[in-house]
Amino acid sequence: MSIHRNPGFQRTRRRLLVGLAAAPVALAAIPALTQANQITGAKIVKLEKSKEQWQALLEPDAYRVLFKEATERPFTSSLDDEKRDGVYICAACYLPLFESTAKFDSGTGWPSFFQPIDGAIATKRDFKMIIPRTEYHCIRCGGHQGHVFNDGPRPTGQRWCNNGIALEFVPADEPLPELRT
Repeated sequence: MSIHRNPGFQRTRRRLLVGLAAAPVALAAIPALTQANQITGAKIVKLEKSKEQWQALLEPDAYRVLFKEATERPFTSSLDDEKRDGVYICAACYLPLFESTAKFDSGTGWPSFFQPIDGAIATKRDFKMIIPRTEYHCIRCGGHQGHVFNDGPRPTGQRWCNNGIALEFVPADEPLPELRT
């Protein structure tokens, strides 16, 4: 007997599809950010580099997370415990992505923020875990940062859960590095 003719399989499949259809409703409150740069008021110019060029610039683990959309193990990033004032920038292109004032301890083992810097992030749907999630990337280089969920603190109610290896922290008393070209 084919599993496609098995009534038990059909009921399980139907329940899964109904659950998947309902999941986007829960995520509908997450705004898709535009590509306009709200950071400086100027349009962000996309940084075009080949995978080989990124591989030459980044450590292997950072490359896997940023450009192969891997996920680092929880509780492995020192940035999860970072408490100083400053800015979190993309580890690939150095675009500022989050301010320290938006950081909170989510208890998940990854640095978490309740909002990104306006215009710094692009989002897309991710179905890798079967249930749809909202994945986000650096708007400038396309480097994968993490996923956003609707279980964060006020004022946004969002948790931008970031791979620490995809970020670098710049303390408030230090200048930001030049954007990578």
